[in-house]
Amino acid sequence: MRDTEAGRYGEGLFRPEETGEAGRIDLGALAYDEVSAARLSALGAGPGWHCLDVGAGTGTLARWLLESAGVTAVLAVDRDTRSLDTARTPGLSTLTADVTAPDFDPGRFQLVHARFVLMHLRAWRRMIAKLASLVAPGGVLVLSDAVDLTSAGAPATPYTTVMRAMWQGLRDSIGTDISWVPDYPYLLREEGLHRVAAEIHVPPLVPGGPLSRFWDETWDRARGAMLATGQVDEARIERARRALASDECAGLSPGMLTAWGWRTEEGRP
Repeated sequence: MRDTEAGRYGEGLFRPEETGEAGRIDLGALAYDEVSAARLSALGAGPGWHCLDVGAGTGTLARWLLESAGVTAVLAVDRDTRSLDTARTPGLSTLTADVTAPDFDPGRFQLVHARFVLMHLRAWRRMIAKLASLVAPGGVLVLSDAVDLTSAGAPATPYTTVMRAMWQGLRDSIGTDISWVPDYPYLLREEGLHRVAAEIHVPPLVPGGPLSRFWDETWDRARGAMLATGQVDEARIERARRALASDECAGLSPGMLTAWGWRTEEGRP
C-alpha cells in the first residue's frame, strides 16, 4: 500500500519523482490540451501576452502558448519543475514555488491559467482570490477543474464503484474536492471579474486511449487511498481496470469545467 498520510497532492500521492508520473500527466494533457488550447485561442491569447501557467506539469500547454498561439512569454509555476524543459522553448521560464504560500506574488499577467490544480487544494477559495489578484487590467483568468456527472447517481458498475472510491479516497488523503467546481462562474464574479462564462468538456472513454490509460494509472497510484475507504477491495479494482480496457465500459469519464472572467481596464472596483 502506498503512503497516503502526507496530506497534499505531490507528497503522499502523485509524487513527481515517482517513476511514470510525468507520463501519467502527459496522458491527461493528450485528453484535454486540445480543448484548453481552443478556449485560450478563442479568448485571444497571442502576441504581446505575458502568461502565468500555474501547476504547469510537464509544460505542454505552456509550450503551446508560445509555439502556436505566439504569446510573448510564459511563466510556468509548479512545486516541482524538473519536468519542464525551458532550453528548447524561447520565452518559457519556470518558477519552483508553492502557490499557496502567503508571499506567492510573481507579478501581473494578461493570462492567468490553472488546470486541475485548485481541486486538490484545501484552500481553494483563497486561491481563487489569489489568482484573480494576479490578473492585469484587461487580462483574463482561466480556471479548469474536474466535474463528475455520473459517479454519484449512475448504476453501480465496476467502473463507477471504483470512481466513487477514488474521489472519496483522494478527499480523505490529500483533500481533493470537486463538489464546489460547478460554482466557478459565481466565484469568479465574486472576485470582481466580468464577462464570466464557463463550459464543460467530457471526452470519451476509449479502450487504450489516453484518458482510459490516465485513469488506470491514477487508480494504481491511489490504490491505497481507495482501499482505505472500505468501498472497494483489490478484486473490485482489478475488475474495473479490465472493464476500462475493454468495450464493456459504458460510463462517462469525469469532465473538465473551464470558467473564465476578465479584469476591467480600470482594475477591480
